[in-house]
Amino acid sequence: MEKKYHYPRPQLYRESFQSLDGTWILNQKPIQVPYPPQALLSCYDGEIKDFLHYQKTFVLEPQMSGKDKSVHLHFGAVDQKAKVYINHQCVGEHQGGYLPFWFDITTFLQEGENLLEVEVTDQLSYLYPYGKQRKKHKGMWYTPVSGIWQSVWLESVHSHYIQDLKITPTLESIQLHVETLADTYQVSIIGETLFFQETFIQKDIEIEIPLAYRHLWDVDDPYLYQLIIDTDDDHVESYFALRTVDIQGQHILLNHKPIFIHGVLDQGYFHDGLFLPSHMKEYEKDILRMKALGVNCLRKHMKIEPEAFYYACDCLGMLVIQDHVNNGKYHYMRDTVLPNIGLKFHFDYPKGKQLQKYIFQKHMLETLKHLYNHPCIIGYTIFNEGWGQMYADEMYQKCKQYDATRFYDATSGWFHQKLSDVQSEHIYFKNKVIKKTSDKPILLSECGGYTRLIKKHTYAQKHYGYGTTHSEKELTDKIIKMYEEMILPSIEYGLCGYIYTQLSDIEEEINGFYTYDRQICKVDTKRLLKYQKKINEKAKEFFSF
Repeated sequence: MEKKYHYPRPQLYRESFQSLDGTWILNQKPIQVPYPPQALLSCYDGEIKDFLHYQKTFVLEPQMSGKDKSVHLHFGAVDQKAKVYINHQCVGEHQGGYLPFWFDITTFLQEGENLLEVEVTDQLSYLYPYGKQRKKHKGMWYTPVSGIWQSVWLESVHSHYIQDLKITPTLESIQLHVETLADTYQVSIIGETLFFQETFIQKDIEIEIPLAYRHLWDVDDPYLYQLIIDTDDDHVESYFALRTVDIQGQHILLNHKPIFIHGVLDQGYFHDGLFLPSHMKEYEKDILRMKALGVNCLRKHMKIEPEAFYYACDCLGMLVIQDHVNNGKYHYMRDTVLPNIGLKFHFDYPKGKQLQKYIFQKHMLETLKHLYNHPCIIGYTIFNEGWGQMYADEMYQKCKQYDATRFYDATSGWFHQKLSDVQSEHIYFKNKVIKKTSDKPILLSECGGYTRLIKKHTYAQKHYGYGTTHSEKELTDKIIKMYEEMILPSIEYGLCGYIYTQLSDIEEEINGFYTYDRQICKVDTKRLLKYQKKINEKAKEFFSF
């Protein structure tokens, strides 16, 4: 895994890579990129304004230059609007703070030193995806993140380079789309004892894995095949897994077998880097911490991560339910207070707000494209608790049309419309048996959220959560009580999984399994694992076809 962590795009790895991370100048003061200026690890001591002007000088490394080579400048993510210059010439613009983008800068480069400038505007506009960011951060709203917050890097390619791959697996084969201008390309697949190699002309092909060499991917055995694509002037390395996701009756199926989801809400915040950990390997550590607690699924909440996160989930066998990042306004009474006391209604914007709709839909479809090849992702949340919710059924249909290989929680929590693959419920402050209101599997997509304060490991004066405890035993007792009173008895009505809030504390919110700095696990692991076995045994009684 180590080889791919230093490279920002492990699904399309090539050697011609030059990182531009490190010391930049932001508004005339030094900053460590890719950390956002609000983060401690950025080492930035200037004022953070709505307008940010980044500067970086660089010289192309020897492997980047050569005859007939093009140089591409990549950004992992810049929040919210970016305009990019090379040697005082504008090379392009991008809007939206969570997805990667790139420009061909070949014709703008000069010999020797080059000047890269990025002008960023971040007013935390609700027109664009913003997730859990809030200028006046408190409670369940967190410190905003501005400007560059993922890696910046260069790669050089020839004219017949591999532009993109799309990999659609079954349990027997993969459908492979190779985007390239080359007339032919060679595909190599390497497994434990498998070596396949063949040259193709068509851009869309299907490759069957012989029965003797089939090795399925699942949470206990996350097997990955190595995939290599060569053209006459390019060489890229990728990977894939044989795995499927389906819904049948009241069950979510992984590889045609029912799976019970023991999930946790993962918001991807870190005490020193905010949107980024101190090192990409911290994603691996978070996944292993959760697997040790019996967790088999992370609900990635309101944030698109660097690809290192999804790569780690692919390698370590952690399922992911990925949220689309909301735009639009949030209303405290309508979206939180009233639904939590049981006053839910069928809210949805039926018309108007066309620019908001256009931006959300564009970001939604680009997210599906960006993450398509990662086997860890089994489902998506489209709207969460009504935040920015509009045209939910139409958005569900567009998602299904683009990617039917995952399930969709169209309206997580409440404000359900007609179309969704699961009956999604959020339940805080109480335990109750969840009854079916549809013929779909029930997913308790948020629950728990009990707080436990750990002195010297908190990062805010005020504290927030959904029920107070004061010790490891008390917190563990409260979680097991939730299992006994809500999770176990709901299985016979079609409950196929739950998502506990949350992986770690975040700022004022102290309801994590771990403290914000990940130094202390706040629950009794052995007791939770023991009870989860009881849940799995109960689930198996109702998981037969």
